[in-house]
Amino acid sequence: MTRATRRTPRIENILPLTPLQEGLLFHAAYDDAGSARYNVQVALDLEGPLDVPVLRRSVEAVVRRHPTLRASFRRRAAGDTVQVIQSEVATPWEEHDLTAVPDAEPATEAERITRRAREGRFDLAAAPLVNFTLIRLRADGFRLVLTNHHIVLDGWSTSLLLRELFTVYGAGGDASVLPPPVSPQAFFAWRGEQDAPAAREAWRAALDGLAEATRVAPYADSHTATATEQIVLTVPEELTAAVGERARGLGLTLSTVVQGTWGLLLSRLTGADDVVFGTTVSGRAPELPDVESVIGMLVNTVPVRVRTDGAETLAALYTRLQQEQSELVAHHQLGLTEIQSLTDIDGELFDALVVFENYPVDRAVDSVGGVRVTGTEAHNTVHYPLSLLAHPGDRLVLHLGYRSDVLTGTAARRVGDRVLRLLRLFAEAADTRVDAVDLLGDDERGLLAEWNDTGRPVPRRSVAELFASQAAAGPGRTAIRYGGLTTTYQELDERANRLASDLTGRGIGPEDIVALALPRSTEMIVSLLAVLKAGAAYLPIDPAYPRERIEFMLTDARPVLLITTSDTAERLGTRTGTARLLVDGPRATEGIPR
Repeated sequence: MTRATRRTPRIENILPLTPLQEGLLFHAAYDDAGSARYNVQVALDLEGPLDVPVLRRSVEAVVRRHPTLRASFRRRAAGDTVQVIQSEVATPWEEHDLTAVPDAEPATEAERITRRAREGRFDLAAAPLVNFTLIRLRADGFRLVLTNHHIVLDGWSTSLLLRELFTVYGAGGDASVLPPPVSPQAFFAWRGEQDAPAAREAWRAALDGLAEATRVAPYADSHTATATEQIVLTVPEELTAAVGERARGLGLTLSTVVQGTWGLLLSRLTGADDVVFGTTVSGRAPELPDVESVIGMLVNTVPVRVRTDGAETLAALYTRLQQEQSELVAHHQLGLTEIQSLTDIDGELFDALVVFENYPVDRAVDSVGGVRVTGTEAHNTVHYPLSLLAHPGDRLVLHLGYRSDVLTGTAARRVGDRVLRLLRLFAEAADTRVDAVDLLGDDERGLLAEWNDTGRPVPRRSVAELFASQAAAGPGRTAIRYGGLTTTYQELDERANRLASDLTGRGIGPEDIVALALPRSTEMIVSLLAVLKAGAAYLPIDPAYPRERIEFMLTDARPVLLITTSDTAERLGTRTGTARLLVDGPRATEGIPR
């Protein structure tokens, strides 16, 4: 293995941070043990006569071209953090030759090296925050690994960077074949010129009336950078084509379909008809010249609000969503923290994310100089408990990310199955009403039928009659244990009969209500059973309720009698005028008055 050494640089420029960079910096500082969680990695499998020295010179040339590849992040004395662009950095390059490794092991060793690069921590105060690793597997087989902290490159930029790298390689390492690089300085100047008050007003209106945050994992620490697991869902080609055709027929983008599907799914998961989740937007305003060629971190995360109406069709819901989102495109530059502050909700608005990747890495480069790209592998971890990354193509590929500390693999797979079910329903029956959408699979529906099958034969007898039969069948068996004492079925039956006789002697019977304001005790069971034996209905009242609530219940229900204790009766006074029967004190040594 060879490794480049670093040289002492000078400062070339100082740039501000974008809102998402500020967020990533916060998360890295919040969980200093997990900063590697925000590493992004792309591995390219190469086949052919690769000229390694030329490839290395090409990497050096590309790094020299772009300020973001020479950036570090420093806190100034004023308290703010800036990007410090260094004039020169050492080429972040490693080489590994595995051709001497036994035949069965090069792939395993290559994966270990790749994973080690992905799990290495970047010091955000030291440039560069990107590195390259080249692994030779055989004479004409290589793996090129690009690893960077997410704070310096977005997905669009990674695609541009790889294209540039292989263009320069095809020219023998000569970067002059490329047009002059587009400086990110114009982007930051443009951001500073935007109408922030108008953006705040637009977002305030868009989120007006939102009652609560949408949390699929309400008790999880959303700031902690926890490793996420991934489930890859490849939508069949025929379904991908059908979804696209349906979307075009309705004038919808595929991105809107993915967002609408995710919003409806979150609505079902949380039980709310007004949900919000995050999405990543490019941040590349079309009015900014050559912005599509800027390499850096320009993306932003903004909320997407989805309000569901059961009477609305899927087509109508997705169409309305697209219209609502189009009105916010001009305000995507506002930071998420500021957007959240415009609502009445404390804390974060959401803990789920959806990203529509319209710049697939595997199309960034195919072959150059006789070297072919035979495979790609990408890794990107987010801190959200649940996320969906959509990669369009002949087959729509969905990467469902989930934090295994808050969601099981089985539960995550069910979520993925429901996404596919919704996409198929949209393609085949977009006129389906939202309240008619069934997301349950056959296995779930079977469980539901089993759990809901609670029917049991019920004898046509009253509770009092059923109790009398039980008491007759086992009079000496224990019916109640309370306060260290036991009461047998026979004793309970006799005490309840005495109290029931007292009640019927007062003229209490069917159609009457007797209130029970008793603490948990043997007397409570005796009184409840006695009321049923008398043929009346009972109204349970917790004596711990506030006095005003008990008085309201008595006034509203108008019971003919209140069975209670001395303490509760004294606290109530005589305001309700309800007749009372006390089951404590000298007259209740057996649990009932005589």
